[in-house]
Amino acid sequence: MELLLAAVCDTAMERPDGKLDLRGVFHELSAPGFPALQDRMTAVFVMEWEPDEAGRQPLRADLVDGDGTRVLTIQGHTEVAPPRAGMPPPQTRLIMPMERVVFPHAGRFTFELVAGGHTVRACSVHLVEREAEPAPER
Repeated sequence: MELLLAAVCDTAMERPDGKLDLRGVFHELSAPGFPALQDRMTAVFVMEWEPDEAGRQPLRADLVDGDGTRVLTIQGHTEVAPPRAGMPPPQTRLIMPMERVVFPHAGRFTFELVAGGHTVRACSVHLVEREAEPAPER
């Protein structure tokens, strides 16, 4: 398995022509304090498979902090088609909308993807604490 694309964005969709549209790609979020709640976000992973990986493949994506503590886990599986002569290798496109994701503290949070017997660092989101806005003068 080779990870071709990993991103965090507002929304993503596969078009009828087979292309993938991602909107609002980001790598940083700010919050006035922690824990912080992100109402919506979407994780996107695109994987390409080797011929010997055809069949049912378990998948897991863990969002971990800098110490390796899991914040959330997404689990499932994919059916990898056998390769066809003259065609590109089979692909899996995961579009994972998430709601109400809680980040316990500021720092870097990384998706680690486990698929096809491999674990790869996929993409990161940096959570920063923004300064409180000063009260308006009177």
